[in-house]
Amino acid sequence: MAIGHGQCETNNRAASEPKPAYNTVSTIVRILESKGFVDYKKQGKGHIYFPLLKKEVYSNQSINKLVDNYFQGSFKSMVSFFMKKNDISLNEMESILKDINKKE
Repeated sequence: MAIGHGQCETNNRAASEPKPAYNTVSTIVRILESKGFVDYKKQGKGHIYFPLLKKEVYSNQSINKLVDNYFQGSFKSMVSFFMKKNDISLNEMESILKDINKKE
């Protein structure tokens, strides 16, 4: 598999060692395609895969899904959880809030 410029081409010669099983790669790509994350165009006997979503859109969807599924839709609960689990000090949290406010 070769990746570049937002495209992924299945090519066993270019796969890094240890090479993943062809069926494994094929299954993952089909799942991504069925979920609307990637599409392909035929090239010769193979396919060139490319993303349908920008990384920012995918990241936003993923974080929203995480918050909804594990924190009942509460960003406050998520922040509180990560503060406790990662032993973030109040000073660090205030610094993070300042950074957030600068970006608004």
